[in-house]
Amino acid sequence: MEKLLFWTNTFKTVLDWVVERACIAIMAVLTILVTYQVVTRYVFDSPSAVSEVLSRYMFVWLVLIGGAYVFGLREHMAISYVRDKFPPKIGIIVDMLTEWAIAIFAYIVMWQGGYKASVRQMWQQDSALEIPMGVIYSALPIAGALILFYFAINQVKLINKFQQLRVKG
Repeated sequence: MEKLLFWTNTFKTVLDWVVERACIAIMAVLTILVTYQVVTRYVFDSPSAVSEVLSRYMFVWLVLIGGAYVFGLREHMAISYVRDKFPPKIGIIVDMLTEWAIAIFAYIVMWQGGYKASVRQMWQQDSALEIPMGVIYSALPIAGALILFYFAINQVKLINKFQQLRVKG
């Protein structure tokens, strides 16, 4: 179990670093695009359609990828009142079941549904950017895959935490 924990922590550290940098880069470009959009709209009275559409799509990517990242950190919104009323072992089981529910949603809706939607939309072009809409829709299966990776890592950690409590108690 120690070796598995070592490799999952190593993989998670690398994955966190990559996803974090991607979110930072998207946010930086988004800030520049929105600033450019405001300047062209209000100073030059000639708004840029490309920057408006691109910033909208980048925001969608930021929300989905950032949401997956926060899930991986286990810092997403949670109602922990009920879980905290249980003993620690039961609390871990509740955490595991909650993560299973999120993983099932991520697999069915984001991974499978998002993949099918992005493949179906590859033929349709965005009028402003002239890129396939499937590229934009691909944020769903990518975020779903990240959530599933983080789910597996979190489950290993929760199982280890549960086993440690079992040994103590």
